[in-house]
Amino acid sequence: MKRKSPSFTRGKPPQRGLPSRSEAEGIAAAVFAFVTADPGRLMRFMEGAGLSPSALREAAESPELMLGLLDHVVSDEDLLLACARAVGEPPERITLAWRRLGPPDPDSFGADPFDA
Repeated sequence: MKRKSPSFTRGKPPQRGLPSRSEAEGIAAAVFAFVTADPGRLMRFMEGAGLSPSALREAAESPELMLGLLDHVVSDEDLLLACARAVGEPPERITLAWRRLGPPDPDSFGADPFDA
């Protein structure tokens, strides 16, 4: 079983419930703005995703690019925490947006993981 990082178990829980799809897309847009605002962060994302500048321009604001950005941010705790501070969202909320927009867990095909 994977353990959560201590930073995710401290402090107050998020004030809002699970994000709707449109809320998750809004969070993804804020993450996009955060990552693209810094050339170093943007280059790390592009290198990790194997994107050229022209491919990034073509994919701008596509659902796949937004999910890729969220995936990139939630995979690095330091980046996730910096992003959360910058966009004014708890890190858990960014992670929930990533889950909402991402593919379903193979173990839960046919079930909505947010119905619980």
